[in-house]
Amino acid sequence: KKKSFKMGKVTPLNKVTIVKKRTKKFARHFSNRFIRIRDSSWRKPKGIDSSMRRRFKGHLPMANIGYGSDKRTRHMLPNGFKKYVVHNVNDIDLLMMHNRTYCAEIAHNVSSLKRKEIVLRASQLNIKVTNANAKIRKEEDA
Repeated sequence: KKKSFKMGKVTPLNKVTIVKKRTKKFARHFSNRFIRIRDSSWRKPKGIDSSMRRRFKGHLPMANIGYGSDKRTRHMLPNGFKKYVVHNVNDIDLLMMHNRTYCAEIAHNVSSLKRKEIVLRASQLNIKVTNANAKIRKEEDA
C-alpha cells in the first residue's frame, strides 16, 4: 500500500509588511492640459526652461530613486511571494528549493492540458501557483 503524503499550505519564508512610499502614479507634465497625453505614462521633462524639471514650488512631483521600495519587499506580491512565470513542467522544478520565496504563475499562452500537468507537479513539490484555476473547465454531470 502507498501512503498518501499531504503537505500543508505554503507560507512565505519571512512575511514582511510591504510599505509603498507612493501608490499614486506619477503624472506626466501638462497631462492635465492636453487630452492626448492625459493617461500616458511618466516621462521626465527635459526642456531647458521647464519649471517642473527645475522643481519649482507648486509643480508636480517627479519620479526619482527616493521613491524606490525596500530591498526586502521589492517585486513582492501581496501574498508575500515573488512571482516566477512558468511555461512548462520543467520550469516548476527550478522552484523546488525556493518554494517559500517564489510562487509560480503560469504564462497566458499555455494550453489547458499543460496547465493541468503544471498544477499537478506544483502540488507535488508544494509550490504555490497564483493562477491555478485559470482556463480549467469544470466538468458537468450529464
